[in-house]
Amino acid sequence: MAEPESELLLAAAAAYGLSLSGHQLDKLISYVDLLEKWNRTYNLTAVRKRSEMLRRHILESLAILPFLTGSRRLDVGTGAGLPGIPLAIAEPQSAYTLLDSNGKKTRFLSEVKRQLGLSNIELKNVRVEAWHPAQRYDAVMTRAFADLPTTLQKVDHVLGEQGSLFTMSTDSIDDVTSQLPAGARVVGAEKIRVPGRDWSFNLFIIQRAQGVNL
Repeated sequence: MAEPESELLLAAAAAYGLSLSGHQLDKLISYVDLLEKWNRTYNLTAVRKRSEMLRRHILESLAILPFLTGSRRLDVGTGAGLPGIPLAIAEPQSAYTLLDSNGKKTRFLSEVKRQLGLSNIELKNVRVEAWHPAQRYDAVMTRAFADLPTTLQKVDHVLGEQGSLFTMSTDSIDDVTSQLPAGARVVGAEKIRVPGRDWSFNLFIIQRAQGVNL
């Protein structure tokens, strides 16, 4: 089982222009092991098949890495650690904060952090609108968190002045631009195809005008 999974991850990484070491591959597969085990009891994700966990969760998460900017990154509504855990494994030099208000999910993430030795992640069990970090973030990431206007409103106070919101979505560019509040703009839109899947998703990169609150 492990060898074909490693090959799948390596092939996808190469398609994204990423390089993964054997140690990183082992950690990604160990993460899927933990997700599969804990999901039986804690219902962390609706995805049950291991092959789908790899493609829908791991490969989709890794796909956005080439587009991320800055070294301080926040995953809002991370759930079972997506996209934050795969990204933190693939890019250990960047600092990731994973935030979720669901206690059972952050308990799972604590175990993932401990077992995989992920010293570059910090976990927060809190609602983002009630949390005020000492330093704002270069990149804020969301995946299936909330509609765009709500997301922008909730993350405005944690996003740095020059920071960007990276949102993974199946919406079209027209749908996204029509939802943007005044002072926000789409600075990037990437259609991402995941190896082994017959559909794509969009990554929208959104920034605020300087000095404007969203």
